[in-house]
Amino acid sequence: MESTVTISGLLLYLLILALIVSFLLITFLVVRLKSETNQKLFFEHKLRDTDARKENFELETIKSKLNPHLFKNVLNSIQSHAYQSYYALDKLSNVLDYILYESDCEYVSLKEETDFALNLIEINRLKVSPLFDLRIKNKVDSNNQFVNAKVIAPLITIDLIENAFKHADIQNPDAFISIVFDLNETTFSLIVSNKISAKPILKKEKSGFGKENLRKRLDLVYRSNYTLEHTVENDVYIAHLKINLLEHKAQMPAAG
Repeated sequence: MESTVTISGLLLYLLILALIVSFLLITFLVVRLKSETNQKLFFEHKLRDTDARKENFELETIKSKLNPHLFKNVLNSIQSHAYQSYYALDKLSNVLDYILYESDCEYVSLKEETDFALNLIEINRLKVSPLFDLRIKNKVDSNNQFVNAKVIAPLITIDLIENAFKHADIQNPDAFISIVFDLNETTFSLIVSNKISAKPILKKEKSGFGKENLRKRLDLVYRSNYTLEHTVENDVYIAHLKINLLEHKAQMPAAG
């Protein structure tokens, strides 16, 4: 009888010991799992932070090249047509204000960007004959909710506009440049088209900023919320940029 009690007590002791060991083991595993999870989250956060810093650096690098390039082109336009410089000074003042005070912002309003682009077009108009077929349409509805929203990367429109003036066949009597700004309920659209020049275009031009840099900047800022298409139809080069402002705004980090 005493032996049976001893065995029962031993079994109970072993059972309690097993439960304690199991509890400690489970606790250890839970703590370790939580620690590894926290460590993983920490490194993921650091990686995202590093990626964000890298993207910001890339954007700043692109913008640092963009401003001097734009400034040089503006001055060349005015210098080559000195007799019209008085008219251009007002436009130049607006353009320089935008470059100096707005281009360092992460975002500007669509109204600010289109006003800047229209001033830039007027300066580029000096490059062509007064009889040149230059078609400008601003179909942006001033009552649209996105007109004054800070959702547009500054200077994002200039590359397409400047390329049209640079590569348009302005000596051809059928030549034209068409620039259309549009905004439907959620999407901003810029369509720039021009008659293709007969002269060959160099693969690399000393002053060229390049379509690759524009697309890279769009990738960094708008990610999957934009499309940029380049097509040729009947000797007319067409560039079409569309930005889904609704989707982009929804993915923007909250201010503050």
